[in-house]
Amino acid sequence: MAVFRVAIFLLLFAAGASFALYAITSQVRYKHAGLAILKWTLVAAFVFFAVLIADRLL
Repeated sequence: MAVFRVAIFLLLFAAGASFALYAITSQVRYKHAGLAILKWTLVAAFVFFAVLIADRLL
């Protein structure tokens, strides 16, 4: 479980770094990469927490 938490935080950090690069360089590719990383990180986090909730219910 700790591995998944670390992976989610690392992905959030990567998205933040990508947005910071976009703010510094104004290159749109960093913004697109940051949005893609953020989107899939949120999907993974929701699935992770859904599994935890389902485990508690059952």
